[in-house]
Amino acid sequence: MPLRTLPMPDPGSPDLSSPLAFLRWLQRSQRRGQVLSTCWALLEMGCQAALPLPLGRGVQAAVDGDSAGIWQAGAFALALAVVASVGTVLLHRQAVWNWITAATQVRQLVARQASRLGAGLSRRIATGEIVAVGSGDVEKIGWYVELVARVRAAVLVWLAVSAVVLTVQPLLGLIVLLGVPVLAASVWPLLGPFEKRYSEQRALGGKATELAADTVAGLRVLRGIGGEELFLARYRAASQKVRAAAVRATRLSSLMQAQQVLLPGLFVVGITWYGAHLAAAGEIGIGTLVSVYGATAFLAAPLRILGEAAHAWSVARVSAGRAARVLALTRGTTVPDATLGRPEAGDLHDPVTGLTARAGELTAVVCGDPDFAGLLAERLGGHVPLPEGSDDAPVPGPAQESAHGPEQGPGQGPGLAVEPPLPSVRLGGTPLDAVPLSEARAAVLVHDKEPVLLSGTLAELLDIPASGRVEAADALAAARAEDVLEALVDGSPDCGGDPMRARITERGRSLSGGQRQRLALARSLFADPPVLVLDEPTSAVDAHTESRIAAGLRRNRAGRTTVVLATSPLLLDQADRVVLVHDGRVTAAGSHRELLRSEPHYRAVVTREQEPAAVQDPVAVKEPV
Repeated sequence: MPLRTLPMPDPGSPDLSSPLAFLRWLQRSQRRGQVLSTCWALLEMGCQAALPLPLGRGVQAAVDGDSAGIWQAGAFALALAVVASVGTVLLHRQAVWNWITAATQVRQLVARQASRLGAGLSRRIATGEIVAVGSGDVEKIGWYVELVARVRAAVLVWLAVSAVVLTVQPLLGLIVLLGVPVLAASVWPLLGPFEKRYSEQRALGGKATELAADTVAGLRVLRGIGGEELFLARYRAASQKVRAAAVRATRLSSLMQAQQVLLPGLFVVGITWYGAHLAAAGEIGIGTLVSVYGATAFLAAPLRILGEAAHAWSVARVSAGRAARVLALTRGTTVPDATLGRPEAGDLHDPVTGLTARAGELTAVVCGDPDFAGLLAERLGGHVPLPEGSDDAPVPGPAQESAHGPEQGPGQGPGLAVEPPLPSVRLGGTPLDAVPLSEARAAVLVHDKEPVLLSGTLAELLDIPASGRVEAADALAAARAEDVLEALVDGSPDCGGDPMRARITERGRSLSGGQRQRLALARSLFADPPVLVLDEPTSAVDAHTESRIAAGLRRNRAGRTTVVLATSPLLLDQADRVVLVHDGRVTAAGSHRELLRSEPHYRAVVTREQEPAAVQDPVAVKEPV
């Protein structure tokens, strides 16, 4: 059987209308694999179901003293066993292929979604939720998708066995025909409570993963302030909640598994007892009794598959729902038009806050809330809308309920808050979420507050799409990264004194916070995008270095649109225009020195002074500047 190369070139566009629709889409995307798996399962189970027939004939031949019949029955049984073995191997191979393909497909979809939404993804969904969807949930989804083919085969074989027994002994056949679905349905009353408990375990597990990720990310800070034990105690408490929820879910799971063994066993015992009674009364022969017993005993296997399918459905439905919620997130309110190219140069305007960054100017934005500043930076890049209920964001109205109701929907749960759509940021009059993602990112580059440095050489770090207008040396000089280059050379003896060959450790851990920040800033300046959005690019450097960076930034970005979200007077004084954002709206604009004189709230934010009581109330919203 030819295997498909993974990962796939294109995982496709899934149906996200419901968890069931998403699972069905995954099944349809591997039709060939599903058909083959069903065929091999039919071959395996069909031979196993037919095996009691030659055994019964052999027993009857032995009772009648027919040696030729014994040899014929033995040869028939051997042939069925060989074919069943071949079917088992092919089924296992195809089932694993289906499982891995479905899991890989979901992983690719989640990775593609994370790449599409960028840094804004963690603002909309907890990091632990993404990790859980990309790890445990994909395995549950793959399990269910693989199992569907075996369920089809189990149902077909059950019908065939029932038909054969019905022709031999109508009453026994009727019992087999009706008894199997009754036994299969007996597990359904447990599915609701189990799904509820599993959903609770899944939600608590996501929170624990998120807490662990946050702890690891801030481990250096925790050690510096002595907070390791505090966070360890928090994680222990979260872990114990997950353990307790898992125990509660496992109790029902074990009961379901015990039921899958006990009830089919009792069913086989009952059928065998009745068949033995008929044999004792002379109504059927010994060989027929053996055949009926074997066929009935075989039905325990389809029953176990049906019980496993019920269990898989209960967990896959939860996992598929949460995966669908992640995949259903969009960049904005407009469907991207693939025919549109890069937006034309022009003003960058945010209709929500009223902020306008004029083309070719260095615009500084002052926000009292650093978290809101980070959200605004991501929004200006077209990555994520401002969330409803943000302390600094205007509330546009109540969230829209989904078609499933206010508290339902594909994977509704903790960490997956529904956000109302907001108007997109516009560049030169074109909504950023209306153009393809690659074009939007090429037009507007957002420099995060905590940029990531990948491991590798400095040359590899700067091997990025760039305009070619700015040389690497000029970008490094503008970011005042001379000491960073010296540190890299000192830490890389094999670079031969060439900074471009010097190696950067993972996330730049060998560098200080200020050095990492300047190196990341140099990378953004080297890219030289038409619009550059910088979020606190000098928060980790001293005042002298910050002053030189501010001057270098202005020279380097001359004639290009630049937005700097900062509260440092050294940066603000270099801006062509400074905009004050308060309560989620632009309230004032002008030069740094003008706003210091005329705006008490601006002065309080920039100078860290206590704002006078007379102006501590929210500033009245003015017309957008």
